[in-house]
Amino acid sequence: MSTAEEISALLVSNFGTDPLAIAPEVPLHQLRLDSLALEELRLLVEDRMGVDLEDVQLTSRDTWGRLVEAIHGKVVAA
Repeated sequence: MSTAEEISALLVSNFGTDPLAIAPEVPLHQLRLDSLALEELRLLVEDRMGVDLEDVQLTSRDTWGRLVEAIHGKVVAA
């Protein structure tokens, strides 16, 4: 499963995100990810993918594509 697929699965199963709404250019706030939800997602990703995302700084204004890039960079480096 790719990084994008892993994150999509987490969003759908844990946040009730519509899979059809997920696209690279979509801002995270449109996926209903506020700062608290982003922190929860960070913890879920760290646990599921075995990476440390402490230094990844994202806001709800960032896009889905930026989120995937940031996490994928950590997965590749791990």
